[in-house]
Formats: sequence, structure tokens, C-alpha cells
Amino acid sequence: MTASAPAISVIGVNHRTCPDSLRERLYVDDSEVAAVIGTLRIRGVREAMVLSTCDRVEVTAVFQDGPMAPMTVATALGAPVGLRGEELVPYLYRHDGGEAVRHVFRVASALDSQVVGEPQVLGQVKAAQRLSQDLGAWGPSLDRVLQAAYAVAKRVRTETRIGEGAVSLATAAVARVQDLHGDLSSRSCLVIGGDELSVMIARQLREAGLHDLTVLDRFRRRAAVTAAELEAHHGPLDDLADALDRADVVIAGLGSGRYLITAETMETVLRRRRRRPVFLLDVAVPGDVEPAVHRLDEAYVYDIGDLERVTREGRAGREAEAAKAEALVEEALAAFDQELAVRDAGPDIARLRAHLEAQIREGAGTGADADALARRIAGRVLHAPSETMRRWAAAGRLDDETRGLIAELFGLDPAGRGDGP
Repeated sequence: MTASAPAISVIGVNHRTCPDSLRERLYVDDSEVAAVIGTLRIRGVREAMVLSTCDRVEVTAVFQDGPMAPMTVATALGAPVGLRGEELVPYLYRHDGGEAVRHVFRVASALDSQVVGEPQVLGQVKAAQRLSQDLGAWGPSLDRVLQAAYAVAKRVRTETRIGEGAVSLATAAVARVQDLHGDLSSRSCLVIGGDELSVMIARQLREAGLHDLTVLDRFRRRAAVTAAELEAHHGPLDDLADALDRADVVIAGLGSGRYLITAETMETVLRRRRRRPVFLLDVAVPGDVEPAVHRLDEAYVYDIGDLERVTREGRAGREAEAAKAEALVEEALAAFDQELAVRDAGPDIARLRAHLEAQIREGAGTGADADALARRIAGRVLHAPSETMRRWAAAGRLDDETRGLIAELFGLDPAGRGDGP
């Protein structure tokens, strides 16, 4: 990226950089975004967007004080949950300038999700933008990047089949549930956690006729958000034992690092259910369901690998589509960089035109006719030089040395003031 790239940064935590237990505490509900942005404003941040999903909690912003940006974000995210900035900073990732733009493009295109190609993330990004706009935290730098991100996300969606990979996993899961339970209208589903794939599968189960949905999570506010999205009931993870007794389908996506559903627990559940079968889908990483549960009669356990094996294309096909999508992102990034560079030539062209118009007016006198003559002559004389400067900017050749040569050639003040008024 050239020096003309907007000075945005993306700072946050995701499923790769931060323990789940900490990331879940940092989850920012829509009603809490105003407080986070308020803290950022106090620190001098004027453009900011907060994106909070099951995979990530991150701030995309224009920071006035670059070195202090991580502490600024850590303070804003940590304060609502009683965390000091110093505790959170070690877990933050940071992308600046061109890398930040690339990151935003990849997130919007669903290339940075746990399940590559999942379709919900673009809507989440757009919702985060609307919140930022409503709170008066939107600005031209973020808008340029996000509009370009939406354009590349659309190309990825229409020119590759990457989205079909995530959808095919959900479709395969629903087909396996129907194989076991048949008509789903009288069945119930328990969703543990709320990662994107879990929500996608639950939504497709609802579309297939299942109406009784319950969401449990360690954090009730996140359970409430997921439940609202699915039109489901919700509760704390402490209700797990009772919820398992009622569930014909269990989607486990918490990935807490310990088995939430053990063979002993499931054996007890099956006895209470009078051996009515249960379909358990473990999409968590690490898994939520103890492997020994596989050995229990009437407990039918599937994981991501099982679903991949029953989809036609499997992992290799999705990886090939992801590679195409990554190439589109890089192409869009180069075009975005070039567009910024060409825009960066605008002030130089404007100064040159103002200088030439002033010189012409000086010789032609004053009045409306002289002004019109100056504009017309300057436009004709500078048409070719302006196009050349734009081409140089797009090629990265409009550097300080070149600007100095142009200033010397046209008699401009090198500082950009010109000889005219």
C-alpha cells in the first residue's frame, strides 16, 4: 500500500488470539456500543466501528495517537467488564494501513471466520456500520474502506462458490437430523453457545419445520442475542442438565476446553428420556462432546469432519474456492490502493491549476471575462499534465522528488503555496 492509504487500524481479539473465556466476557451487545465508542472519543478517536461476533471483538478506527491505540482499545473494551487495559493488551492483534484494509476486506468476505464462507458476517459488518453512523462515529476514511469491502464481498459471493461450503455443512447436518427424526415439527433443539455455524444450522432446522429452540450460554446477554436472532428461548449454562432431557437435537458450539456433555451425563439423560434418540452435533473446537458418547445407543454424534465427509465437495473444494476468493481480495486491494493514489494527486493538480489561472488573470486583467478565460485556458493547458500526474500516482511514481520537479517546472512554491494568491 502507498502512503496515501487511510490511516485506519483494526485492533481486537478473535478465536485465534484470545482464550474463549476472555473473549466471551468482551462480547459487546448493541446497547453497549455507545459506551465503548464514548471511551474511544475521550481518547481522541473520531471515526470508529465496533464489530462484535462469536468469533471476534474488534475496533476499526482512525487513531490520532498510534502508539497508544492498543491501550485505548483495551481500555474501551475492558472497562464494561471490569478488566484493566494492561490485562487485555497482550491478547490484542493489530493491523494498520494496508494490512487493516486487507483485514476488513477478508472479514466482510467471510474469509477470516471459523467457518470460511459463512454468510452472516457481512450482515454483522453492515449492522456495526449502522450503529457507528447512528452514534456519530462514522467518517470518510471508514466509509471508503467499508464501501470497497462491500464491493469485494459481493464479487466473492457471486464469482466463487465459497458460500456453498458453509451452507453445504448446514444442509448436511439438517439432512442427518431428518434421517433420524423424520418430521421435525414436534422436535426440540438445544443450541449451546452461538458460533456462526451453530446459528446457521439452527436456522436451517427452523426452516425445515423445527420450532422449539433453546439457546444456553455462559453469558446470558450473548445467549439472549443469539436467541433473538433465532426466535428461541434462552438461559444460562447452569440449565444444561434439564435442557438435555428435553432436546431431540443438540448443537454444541461453545469450545470451552472441557467436555460439557460426558458419556456419564448422556447415559443419565437417555435413561430419563426412555431411550428416545438424540442427535448431537459437535461443531466446537475443541469439542464439547466426550468421544465416549459415540458408544452409547440412541446417541448419534456428528462433528465437522463427519459432515465434510457427507458433502460432495468436501474440504478440498472449499479450499479451492477460498483461494479464488483470496485472489479477488488481493485484486480489490490493489485497485483500492491505486484509487487512493489517484485521489492523492488531486491536491497537486488543484494547486497547479490555481497557480496557472492566477498567472493568466494577471496578464488578462480582472472581471468575469478574465476569470472565465483563465479557467478555460488552464483547463486546456493542464489536461494532459493532469492525466500524466494521475497515471504517475497510480503507478506510485508521484513521490516528493517528482512533486519538486513539477513545482520547479511550473514555478510553484515547493511548499505548495504557489506564486499566485
